[in-house]
Amino acid sequence: MTRFWLGGYGSAMDGSADGIGLLAGDADRQTALEYRGAVTQTPSPSWLAQHPTLDVVYAALEGDAAVQAFSRSGESTLRPLGEPVEAGDSVCHVSVARDGSSLIASCYGDGRVVRIGIDPLGRLVPDAVNKAAELRAALLGEPIETSAPAGVAAAASDPYAGELTAGGEERVSHAHASAFLPDGRIATTDLGFDLVRIWRQGAAGLVLDHEVVLPLGTGPRHMVVHPSGHLHVVTEYSCEVFTLAAGRDGTWAVASSVLASPIAEIGVDFPAELARTRDAQFLYTALRGSNTIAALRVRGGGESLEPIALADSGVDWPRHHLVHEGKLLVAGQRSDTVALIDLDERTGAPLGIRHTAQAPTPTHFLPVR
Repeated sequence: MTRFWLGGYGSAMDGSADGIGLLAGDADRQTALEYRGAVTQTPSPSWLAQHPTLDVVYAALEGDAAVQAFSRSGESTLRPLGEPVEAGDSVCHVSVARDGSSLIASCYGDGRVVRIGIDPLGRLVPDAVNKAAELRAALLGEPIETSAPAGVAAAASDPYAGELTAGGEERVSHAHASAFLPDGRIATTDLGFDLVRIWRQGAAGLVLDHEVVLPLGTGPRHMVVHPSGHLHVVTEYSCEVFTLAAGRDGTWAVASSVLASPIAEIGVDFPAELARTRDAQFLYTALRGSNTIAALRVRGGGESLEPIALADSGVDWPRHHLVHEGKLLVAGQRSDTVALIDLDERTGAPLGIRHTAQAPTPTHFLPVR
């Protein structure tokens, strides 16, 4: 039996999901996967992340500006583990540290990058350093900052200050995703300011190490860390995948870039997720707009990519996808469906849609461990 927790948008985000859902079935059968209903009553759990060692799942409650932990209470059930913890406006992504000590929340609405601590039982806890600072301020009679949750990192500054968006509007910070790097640092994307920011974890929270500035108007969205140590970044606005590499001094820089597909149409197609195969030989991104899946081959030692195929995603507005047991699972946000696509193991090309299943406003898959 193959099972996935399914994130989704609820009514506050113009969706029909009631909470974290369960998708289950036999991935090798023609009518494999079926939506089994919501296992939590949670508003808009749009992104999910698994604790590395505990049966605990963390959800970005995008419409509620918060993150919440859930513990496994049965074979296919979850229950809240503590109360939601404030993160920021339109929190859209969470990732958990490899040692399970903290998570990073990225907030699209206000650009916040937030570190939230995790205790040994998997519960979310305020950053102890921030709590100590609050106590110290209270003892000294100083004002306590209450407008931001504990662990909020330094706000981004626009490297293209004064420029406008393609639509003629003022540029705004939009944090979108994070990734833990092999050396313990953390990379985050700022889609609004065309930045990949590199952080160190210090005693006082996240400390900005340096930034990689991508070309104006590219819109870095999601990332994949390659086993070679390279970092692949897909851009929502320019339909590209940038490959970043760290120099001997630890400073990251762009090593190469390529269009996700030679026929991607900028301004019509908006790449969403970036996922890789288990052997890291191929990457896949979904183009919302044309509703297609673009496949790319990893070249050399991971420092460059080559587009190899473009195929129908089988859904409308493919917001998220992942590679599972040699197949691609795709979430159609606007079609209320998920699709299972066969992949050619040798060439990496999508072979065709195996089947589709109904699911309410799906936004993220997380395999049930």
